[in-house]
Amino acid sequence: MVSKEEWLNALKGRIGETNTQKLQNSNVAVLGLGGLGSSIAIALARCGIGHLLLVDFDKVDLTNIHRQQYRLSQVGVSKALALKELVEEVSTAVMVDTKEIKADEENLESLLDGYEYVVEAFDGAKEKAMLANFILEKNREWENPKYLIGASGLAGIGNGNSIITKKISDYFYVCGDFESEVSIENFLVAPRVTLCGSHQALTVVRLALGFKD
Repeated sequence: MVSKEEWLNALKGRIGETNTQKLQNSNVAVLGLGGLGSSIAIALARCGIGHLLLVDFDKVDLTNIHRQQYRLSQVGVSKALALKELVEEVSTAVMVDTKEIKADEENLESLLDGYEYVVEAFDGAKEKAMLANFILEKNREWENPKYLIGASGLAGIGNGNSIITKKISDYFYVCGDFESEVSIENFLVAPRVTLCGSHQALTVVRLALGFKD
């Protein structure tokens, strides 16, 4: 078993002590643990993020495997617990909390308390809008605003270069192609979903390291 100290020393050798400490001090909530969320959480753990909250009410289904990071052995398991297991297999330097619930307007404030970065990885437009409206409205009240990193447009097998990251406002970033919607013809595939999730994870890392452009 690799110790936390050993894991962090290996990371420091690659990115330096200052950057490692900044990432270790970062608290990230990932809401929705499908193709996007599962990719985002694992990427952030590999980068050295110190604290992750994983939120989803669903269980791993066989139909998820073609685009999500879960294993066949995890079919039927809570996504939150299954992803916690995967995250902890790649990092011993991350604290993982899980919530096996559906995020809604009634529980968001308590759910996100203490998290500076909120990553939206929902499937539905209604849930995406709900979270964005909540964060942007509350940021006017909170002493310490939260960064919201969302996704819009990742379906199909279009050119991966069409997936980009846009800064919408000081605390709001969106990743995707901003137009493709999921349908029978415009289905989801792992490479493109992972590309968008990687944009979201990279945005968190950049913000944590002080890049605000």
